Amino acid sequence: MSLTLELVECGVNAVKELLCTLTIDERLGVMLEFEDAYPQKFAQLVANAPQWTEWMG
Repeated sequence: MSLTLELVECGVNAVKELLCTLTIDERLGVMLEFEDAYPQKFAQLVANAPQWTEWMG
């Protein structure tokens, strides 16, 4: 999870690159855990990339 937090600090593209290496189930799990553990950072990601749900499929 700390990797996801670091990637948010690096930018939206870094998060997107990580997610593309995962299965759909893993992507969903990472994002749900990230939202629960770091709600403010998750909100920052959503604000910077409102299309993040498109990356899930």
